Amino acid sequence: MAATTKAVSAIRNYLKNCSGFESILKNIKIISAGNGTCLAEYKVEQNATNVLGSLHGGFTATLVDATSTYALYCDQDEITPSVSLDMHMTYMKAANLGDEILIDAKTMRAGKNLAYLRVEVKNKQTGDLLAQALHTRFLLSEKSY
Repeated sequence: MAATTKAVSAIRNYLKNCSGFESILKNIKIISAGNGTCLAEYKVEQNATNVLGSLHGGFTATLVDATSTYALYCDQDEITPSVSLDMHMTYMKAANLGDEILIDAKTMRAGKNLAYLRVEVKNKQTGDLLAQALHTRFLLSEKSY
């Protein structure tokens, strides 16, 4: 439980103080994190919608990228910098302005060089699956950067 609390606190602190592109994630609420998982919640805001008024696919991909990365970091004793190698998204249903969604990320396997993660995005009220993703990250060694 202490590791989970520490992970959630670290992620919340990071989101609160992040700058640049990731500042769009400031309104994500981390529900739980630890042991290679991260569960987050987001209420769809106007600035995250597309021309049709539903959650923008690019914003969904950013949520997936971020929460899966947090899940990976919660699976490591010491955070290893990493970069996305591949991310496959399947969009199944729209989320609309004001909808609350859950982003559930799990580390499937983390090896020496690669990590494999799975993410499900669901409507919090209905439980409908909105999107699912597979995310592969390349773990950087000191020689890589």
